[in-house]
Amino acid sequence: MSSMSTLGATRLALTLLVLLTPWLSGCTEQAWNNPHPQAESGQHILYSNFAERPKHLDPARSYSSDESRFIDQIYEPPLDYHYLKRPYELIPNTLTAMPDIRYSDANGNEVAADSPTVAFSTYHFAIKPGIVYQPHPAFARNEQGEPVYRFNSAAEAQAFSTIADFTHTGTQELRAEDYLYQIRRLADPKLLAPLRGLLSEYIVGMKEFSEQVASAREQLEAEQGKGAWLDLRTIPFAGLEQQGPYEFSIRLRGKYPQFKYWLAFHFFAPIPVEVDIFYHQPGLAQRNISLDWYPVGTGPFMMTRNNPNEVIILERNPNFRADFYPSEGADGDAEAGLLADAGKPLPLIDKAVYRLEKEAIPLWTKFMQGYYDRSGIGSDSFDQAVRISADGIGLSDDMTSRGVTLEKEVVLGTYYLGFNMLDPVVGDTGTAAERARKRKLRQAIAIAYDQYEMISIFANGRGEVAQGPIPPGIFGYQEGEAGINPYVFDWVNGKPQRKSLDAAKQLLAEAGYPGGRHARTGEPLVLNLDTTTGGSTAIQNWMIRQFRKLGIQLNIRGTDYNRFKEKMSAGNAQLFQWGWLADYPDAENFLFLLHGPNSQVKTGGSGVNSANYDNPEYNRLFDKMQLMENSPERLQIIRRMLDIVQRDTPWASSWHPHSYVLNNQWVRNTKPHGISKSVLKYYAVDPDLRQQKQQQWNQPVLWPLGLVLVVVLIIVVPGVLAWRRRQQQRIAAARH
Repeated sequence: MSSMSTLGATRLALTLLVLLTPWLSGCTEQAWNNPHPQAESGQHILYSNFAERPKHLDPARSYSSDESRFIDQIYEPPLDYHYLKRPYELIPNTLTAMPDIRYSDANGNEVAADSPTVAFSTYHFAIKPGIVYQPHPAFARNEQGEPVYRFNSAAEAQAFSTIADFTHTGTQELRAEDYLYQIRRLADPKLLAPLRGLLSEYIVGMKEFSEQVASAREQLEAEQGKGAWLDLRTIPFAGLEQQGPYEFSIRLRGKYPQFKYWLAFHFFAPIPVEVDIFYHQPGLAQRNISLDWYPVGTGPFMMTRNNPNEVIILERNPNFRADFYPSEGADGDAEAGLLADAGKPLPLIDKAVYRLEKEAIPLWTKFMQGYYDRSGIGSDSFDQAVRISADGIGLSDDMTSRGVTLEKEVVLGTYYLGFNMLDPVVGDTGTAAERARKRKLRQAIAIAYDQYEMISIFANGRGEVAQGPIPPGIFGYQEGEAGINPYVFDWVNGKPQRKSLDAAKQLLAEAGYPGGRHARTGEPLVLNLDTTTGGSTAIQNWMIRQFRKLGIQLNIRGTDYNRFKEKMSAGNAQLFQWGWLADYPDAENFLFLLHGPNSQVKTGGSGVNSANYDNPEYNRLFDKMQLMENSPERLQIIRRMLDIVQRDTPWASSWHPHSYVLNNQWVRNTKPHGISKSVLKYYAVDPDLRQQKQQQWNQPVLWPLGLVLVVVLIIVVPGVLAWRRRQQQRIAAARH
């Protein structure tokens, strides 16, 4: 056999490299490092992520925005929000029209809405016929019309580990009784529905129903064992009435204008009794086969996979009713391309895949590779995604060149640094003179505490300083000079400017602490900030410096969350940080954060008034304002309430955060909605453009691999050839 030269070995290496290149770069049009299955290529699928397992998917129990992003695509309450219009506008969802509201006096006589004798409000609902539920085994029936799946014991259900093991499915029409059954579930004390306490104050008969349910369940479980299913329909509920298969009514005490907003929440989504019976069968709950794990609805999507350790998948509901993309919106929507799909059937995508991503860097990397369609902006990626200039905050050149778009909105929420108004040092306690001095102390701290700087340093500028509890976009929010807090800011050159530090020091001296020391004893003023973290974080060190500007010592008292809650409910905290996100777009939903009867201490920890603020005039105005429709008179009352709060300063400072979301260029129709989470059906993707960009952005760099291969072959081949020559020489010697 002839020997092979080094040159020949090199040629062999190059030949192998050429042959291997197609394999290394991928045999299909899909990018070589694509984490999604090849079978999904070219489909109308939205790829997103989640960071924490949703705890509750039962619409009676869920009260988290992270859970709402899933279940609000599945469940349909009676009302919804118009996707595009601003201010926020409620529209019928499954109803033929908005609810018809009738008012009556204590004797049942109908009266006008503005009558002082209004004792009851009755909401009448009419459902669109022909709406049906997603396919589900709870609706599966045999030829005799009997349920396919009925288990008398856990042993009979042993073969079913997940919902996918139930091969037979069915559906049924949405009925009025399904909405009424869900309201009964909201009143069931066993479910611990977050709204039960609030709604019991308004829905006629809800408290009595809850008491009877508790008693009936205790008796049933004594007879049949713990977990026995109780038919809630057998217990009377005075405030609910069904007038036919598609009509029902709910009766409230007095007037409660905010009730209409709750009707757009998943709390009021329909749950058929057949679903409740199915999930209460023995042996299923132990395998997480429950409504808290597998939701059932009439909405545009259904959950086909729930693996919280890997992926959650929503797919188009094949039974979804006729629904269409809106043909009108707010100013600028048409120019922004948000009406290009007007009139098209919804949903515009077939599937949404949410993958578990606990770390920000892998999430950002996959977005930049084109494998996630949308992404928030973390602190690690902020400088790469955004540039800050004199014109404000915009996309970086890199993002612009990639066709990425930026969604910016003011979150309907308020985060604040609060005082405990029951505290003897900073609170509203003592004689009138003492209370006035303490008010000046709070005002001095409010001036010194530079919220602008905090937002700039720790939130990358994503937020705005609040002048009061109400965020922009809510009726009652005041813009411009009329809206500033005059105790903390001056209006200078068309914008608010924080008062000088000298002004704060003067107030501090008038409060009895010149230079941060007690005027009589000379002792330094030490204030305590209670928190659920330690005292060494960057933001807490920054806060210490803010108080040090006045000579005040700030002590950080870190503890675990349960201990922190105990201190708050007992009124033992001094300063604290808290926040609130809107449940619905109404001023009442923010002004009640300072309503005296909602005090944490007065309510034993259940109230939202964490500052324990209790001003009689504010309380009186709140009681008058909360049940009013928006009007000039209501606006005047709100402005007076804001004046009171600004003067009393129960919060040292507050701010409204901004939300920034990036969209890759193939995603369209994404408009931020500060309230509703049922927006997935409006999103659209261009899968061909996505695949093209994935290929473009993920070209493998193969030359280092080829170089290594050539070097290896140059080293290895001569050795192999030398070994073969020696073998041949031995064979030849043996022959001789």
